[in-house]
Amino acid sequence: MDRRVIGVETEFGITHRPTSGRGLPPDELARYLFRPVVEFGRSSNIFIPNGARLYLDVGSHPEYATAECADLLDLIAADRAGEAIMHDLALEAERRIAEDGFDGTVYVLKNNVDSAGNSYGSHENYLIPRTTHFRRLSGILLPFLVTRQILTGAGRVVPADETREAHFAFSQRADHMWEGISSATTRSRPIINTRDEPHADAAEHRRLHVIVGDSNMSTTTSLLRYGSTDLVLRMIEAGVPIGDFEMENPIGAIRHISHDITGTAQVRIRGSEPMNAVEIQRGLLERAKRFIAERGAHHEHVDTVLDLWGRTLEAVETGDHSLVDRDIDWAIKKRLVEEVANRGGLGLDHPKLEQIDMAYHDVHPERGLFHLLLRRGRVTDIITEDQVRRAMVEPPATRAAVRGEFLSTARAFGAEAQADWVHHKLVDRPLEAVMVKDPFVPEDSRVEALLDKLGDRQHQLRARSIAEREQGAASLALTDLYARTDADEQAGLPPV
Repeated sequence: MDRRVIGVETEFGITHRPTSGRGLPPDELARYLFRPVVEFGRSSNIFIPNGARLYLDVGSHPEYATAECADLLDLIAADRAGEAIMHDLALEAERRIAEDGFDGTVYVLKNNVDSAGNSYGSHENYLIPRTTHFRRLSGILLPFLVTRQILTGAGRVVPADETREAHFAFSQRADHMWEGISSATTRSRPIINTRDEPHADAAEHRRLHVIVGDSNMSTTTSLLRYGSTDLVLRMIEAGVPIGDFEMENPIGAIRHISHDITGTAQVRIRGSEPMNAVEIQRGLLERAKRFIAERGAHHEHVDTVLDLWGRTLEAVETGDHSLVDRDIDWAIKKRLVEEVANRGGLGLDHPKLEQIDMAYHDVHPERGLFHLLLRRGRVTDIITEDQVRRAMVEPPATRAAVRGEFLSTARAFGAEAQADWVHHKLVDRPLEAVMVKDPFVPEDSRVEALLDKLGDRQHQLRARSIAEREQGAASLALTDLYARTDADEQAGLPPV
């Protein structure tokens, strides 16, 4: 496949910490958090003008699903935009909670476990050809995903229990996976979900739904996560020989690997000698390098992905984590935890280090520890704040642009509209609903024709954008500001 769209769904942890007494329970806090969403879209499950989906998932977890993206940097910016949107909603929730006579702070965490041991996910979606042989795909992809945590895990301080001492692990998500492949997502949590919902032409495409990944704060880690997975998929789709790394027990292996920060933990391979995660990943990396040398780079970020991949394997293999402690989440966090522990003479079982672990994932740009490191120049960043701000209100140049324009235009005219990944419908014109099955198209003449029936779109959009500015919003995402025309600039309107 020359082209691919990718999206990521992130479930966020939320908590309310009052000045005194007990905080709001998660379900009530979630209702406060999503009040602006319900006011904007009359539902807690909506698509917003940047093409993304914003909704409350099972267990009162706020979830943000990026629009479909064809460029990796667009995807990473869209994911960061989700953090910014959740932060805006948290600030508004704090204000409304205070108005109702409560006090305290609302925390939104982009992580995968809470203090009670519950887990919530970060799910990747890759568009793949329908012709891809799923048995071959799973045989190669499972070993890659089981061992990918040494590259892109978020890192975790694991408290002591009756079987082991407190220690640092690669992954937050690994201990919560229960099957290799399954159609379930919550009941048994497989590494690969087989539910066949392509949100595209089912005759040509299927959606690969990967639910094993950790939520990443680092943009370079995200680039490696999506870029390396895309490369492995391209090799599978091309039918090139990759090597046989099929594991006897993938679930046992994913746990074993996560808890051995040295990367030397051996796992059983069918019909072969045991191997460790570094050996498996190095085999895949070398094949990927040959694949690119033979066929050429398919996007401009390939060299960066390969460099990050190789440096991270070297860091794990040699134990010199300084090679990637500005670039890879688990190494960034491990360095921070060790600095705090050494400064205070603390063991890994000290509660303060668990707090440091959790605070790393706080999306608050002034309070979150990852953001603190970012401001101090201690982590690499490949996405600018301007890119994030634009991604909050502008869809990427895929089918998401059609969805965003449809939603914004209908709202500007006060027309009730419904949209999802594929469908576009004006409620008072149900027989004229349009399905856009091609996820790569940034425009569709049928949707344009439907919107033209509403009236003078440029005039209405400009009037709406001015009104939105005057009213304010809990988040830039819950406006139609991205539709601002050149006339807005000439009128001297303030920048978004």
